[in-house]
Amino acid sequence: MKVVVLGAGLMGKEAARDLVKSEKVEKVWLADLNVRQAEEFAEKLMSDKLEILRLDASDDVQLKEVMSLGDVVINALFYTFNEKVARTAIEAGVHSVDLGGHIGGATDAVLELSEEAQKKGVTLIPDLGVAPGMINILTGYGAGKLDKAESVKLYVGGIPVDPEPPLNYNIVFSLEGVFDHYTDPSHVIRDGKWQEVPSLSELESITFDGYGEMEAFHTSGGTSTLSKSFPELDTLEYKTIRYKGHAEKFGLLVDLGLLGRDAEVTVGGQTVKVRDVMREHLSPQLRLGDKKDAVLLRVIVRGKKDGHDACYEYDLITEKDPQTNVTAMARATANTISVVAQMIGDGTITKRGVYPPELIVPGGPYIAEMKKRGVNIAEISSEEAATV
Repeated sequence: MKVVVLGAGLMGKEAARDLVKSEKVEKVWLADLNVRQAEEFAEKLMSDKLEILRLDASDDVQLKEVMSLGDVVINALFYTFNEKVARTAIEAGVHSVDLGGHIGGATDAVLELSEEAQKKGVTLIPDLGVAPGMINILTGYGAGKLDKAESVKLYVGGIPVDPEPPLNYNIVFSLEGVFDHYTDPSHVIRDGKWQEVPSLSELESITFDGYGEMEAFHTSGGTSTLSKSFPELDTLEYKTIRYKGHAEKFGLLVDLGLLGRDAEVTVGGQTVKVRDVMREHLSPQLRLGDKKDAVLLRVIVRGKKDGHDACYEYDLITEKDPQTNVTAMARATANTISVVAQMIGDGTITKRGVYPPELIVPGGPYIAEMKKRGVNIAEISSEEAATV
């Protein structure tokens, strides 16, 4: 198969790194406006399979020409391009996957193209990161083993291995995104009803081997398409994992109005947004840099099987790769999108149209492929009682 990767940022480069290792992949194009960044990566990778292309994704003609080179396209551009890339994939008759973008309805816009994709005989899968992405695939896998899924609880955290006070946190994606997740309302299903709850609320303890007792709290956006895919659920919750005390400290910033989108102050005749000041002030302090990060993840799916209560739990602990220096978040995210792209290309996934990950990606083969890449997802099951 031939694969085009759009975007030579961290996730695009790491997806390309994985692709060139695969015997199934004969050619990879890495396309970006910043050709120098891509070429420096290619020089280090030294793979005959990889070719660098200059791409201005805002140029419709050029975008279609580049995408048409591949059998499958991995879209690692900023989420505002997701709908455009999806429409172009359908026009060009190529399969396409992206990293998601719940903000602004980007994923919903892609999902609405299903009928057009089906007619063209192509498969599009949005939301293939970690959350959403990996958690969706594992939820679908667990739910598929039950006669009826009743409850889904999701826990994910990208954290530093060695936390530093006062926030015990380092940025593994944009701080602007973190602010959004902490300030936008969270959505849950309780007693079968869709409800809104404040982010940073309802703390609970959660334990992982080697990390001890952590805290988990509601944040926005994590449930993605799951409520539509499993409309009969009694319970659906997504919580973010951090070191203890984190939610209280960020909660104070939220309560003071320092992270809101609209708060402004005038200083020396200049009007500035308070959030912009907070972002610019905190970002340098919170950059991960050369420090080690980890991704902690737990998916718990409960329901009925053969008339009994049953539970499937999926646990992940992955850390920065000391040999390649690839972050844990990049390992989990880029490998996920690469694995699924290859599943489409090699015929493991045959359904045509646009589907969220939980309805199309086969969980067993996905877990096996991630294990080959050193990202180990453990399954724990209990047919009579919940495991946690």
